[in-house]
Amino acid sequence: MQRAFHNSSSASAQNLLKEQIMKKLHQENLFCWSVFNEERNIDFHSYLWVRAEGNVAIDPLPLSEHDQKHLQSLGPLAHIVITNSDHIRNSQNLAQQTGAKIWAPLGEKESFPFVADHWLGDEESIVPGLIAFSLNGSKTPGELAFLLEEKTLITGDLIRAHEGGRLCLLPEPKLSDQAAALESLQRLAKLTRIEAVLPGDGWPVFREGHTILNALWESYE
Repeated sequence: MQRAFHNSSSASAQNLLKEQIMKKLHQENLFCWSVFNEERNIDFHSYLWVRAEGNVAIDPLPLSEHDQKHLQSLGPLAHIVITNSDHIRNSQNLAQQTGAKIWAPLGEKESFPFVADHWLGDEESIVPGLIAFSLNGSKTPGELAFLLEEKTLITGDLIRAHEGGRLCLLPEPKLSDQAAALESLQRLAKLTRIEAVLPGDGWPVFREGHTILNALWESYE
């Protein structure tokens, strides 16, 4: 969604640039809103899957007033899924506003900052067409990735993209177990139908997702 900027008001333009803008992705029913992180020099993303039975938000960031209205216009939000405890973001506030149920990693159940409505283990289905994969070796135990309709992979911290068209792993000093992290990467790289990879941190990959994910695995192999 575009906003007009006026040259006569650079301060106003800078404020607008800091707002999250909900964007349509590679599918008609997928949206994204983002915020730029100056420390890492990448965007942080949240994703929305629009479905007739109730929409699903992944790792939701705070929404601007504009995007709050857009979210409401797309139908009721039924589920909020969180990849890891560092991506809680605005989940609790959004759940209170909408009545959506929160799903969080089973591996963090004992240390999670609040009690979720559901705890997700490996290969559990949230709703038809959305499956959780539990990843090992990241900075938090049992970090989740989500496979949407077999062709779109949504990741949290472990798999990311700091430059366009290329995926990378969380930096080694932040990994709890590099060998376990690589095993998780290899497992996802074997999902040959993946077309898009949508990371929580960094550039999305909209085409040849499996090829690019497999290239990341081969760079370690």
